[in-house]
Amino acid sequence: MNTLARCARAYCYAFFVALLLAAFVAPEAHAIPAFARKYHTACATCHNNWPELNDFGLAFKINGFKFPEDDADFLKEPPLMLGAQAQKEAFPHSIYPGELPILPIAFRYSGHFIYNSPQPAAVTQAVGYVPQTDLFQPNTFTIIAASSLGPSFEFWIDDDLSAAGSGANGGLGDAYIKANNFIGYYLHVPKNDLNIRYGQFEIDLPFTQARTINLSDYAIYDETAVVNPSGKGPLAGTTDNQFVFSAPQRGVELGGYPHKGYTWWSVALLDGTNSNYGTSAPLTGRNAKDVYINLWQGFNLERNPAVRKQIQASGPTGIHDHTWIKFNAFGYFGDNELNQGGTLYPNLQTIKEPFYRAGGAFDYRFRGDFELWGLMEHGHDANRALNANSTGLVWANPVTFSGGFIEAEYWFYPWLIGLMRYDGVNSPTDRINGVSRNDTRNIYSPGLQILVRPNIKIETEYSHSYQQPIPGTGNYYRDNKLQSGIDFAF
Repeated sequence: MNTLARCARAYCYAFFVALLLAAFVAPEAHAIPAFARKYHTACATCHNNWPELNDFGLAFKINGFKFPEDDADFLKEPPLMLGAQAQKEAFPHSIYPGELPILPIAFRYSGHFIYNSPQPAAVTQAVGYVPQTDLFQPNTFTIIAASSLGPSFEFWIDDDLSAAGSGANGGLGDAYIKANNFIGYYLHVPKNDLNIRYGQFEIDLPFTQARTINLSDYAIYDETAVVNPSGKGPLAGTTDNQFVFSAPQRGVELGGYPHKGYTWWSVALLDGTNSNYGTSAPLTGRNAKDVYINLWQGFNLERNPAVRKQIQASGPTGIHDHTWIKFNAFGYFGDNELNQGGTLYPNLQTIKEPFYRAGGAFDYRFRGDFELWGLMEHGHDANRALNANSTGLVWANPVTFSGGFIEAEYWFYPWLIGLMRYDGVNSPTDRINGVSRNDTRNIYSPGLQILVRPNIKIETEYSHSYQQPIPGTGNYYRDNKLQSGIDFAF
């Protein structure tokens, strides 16, 4: 039986098992995570294909996890008040009163059947054996706590209790508190136009990786800049920058959402450590801080001016998302620091190599039926190398890469969604390091997602990968992968 037939048979088995589980084990229930419990509403109120947000969900998010209008009228589980109105009137001679949400906790679990392409023996010997099939690997079990804290504050905690079924790999994702319009109120800035958050969080990426609908990462978000380890060739030098966009950061961020969120801006001051400082990757620790800037500008394409003022559009078929298009520009700027304490070159000082990541993106949504989005990014790292007598450093050829992705999402029915994604990365350094056969590597990833219930989803993704070298043979193979499984929140 050829590889394609084996792959098809494995997919059918996994899909059939997942469908049986969803149909017979899943209860007849409405959405039950934290916000759904708070307002007694369905997940579909804020999500078209969770965790992706629809127009109402975006409005809920930028309004500090509150309904955009008349929030108090929709609350079904009012918060616990920490103080009385008299304390507010007596401030600053009393503690300003606050509130506590009632059990703002939800959980999420995902587990997938995985089918990998057959692995050549030389690859097994070089990197270790990877099973061709893995039956329902428990990927992650996550606790999510989030809520508003009165009219001016919100918080979010996203903690992986276990990952890949081990528990030891679990880690903190996002944990931040955010002041919505707290500073802007005193500066007479319009509501939600000036906010501040601090803690550990996914930076304000054009498209989220932490809460993506995809089963695999955007390749460009995981791209690093590392020179040829042999120290030879056109890209020799010291650059070893492990920074990736897909990791959470620690820092403080200013941002806002003018014009009902059609303008979206943020500026962040970050540790630049990918939350790995003091772990097995100490080279990511820096004394210098990094800066990240993100800016969106959107345009509502609804023809009726009255409809454009609504939170969601309405038509003959009822409420639906607006038709809109948005354009983005972003930049990340920092200094990579190496040789702290003379770990690489005992007689030389700390090496500082400036780097940046910059690019743009677009997002087009046609009502609630179709969405097309894409991103392009360029990376540039300054590079140094030892001089001829190894007594100092000179500037060498910079390490550069570029790439991005484009993805389409189509709703055949509100519960049946098709996906198609292309990822491409061009990196001569990676080719020299033996990552791929060519400077450019391409990945094609079709997918299908089924909302069996508002909070239960069957998801499938196939990744047709690029050619990778088989060590010591001069031949190449593709590390293709099929994932299919279940994702649910409660």
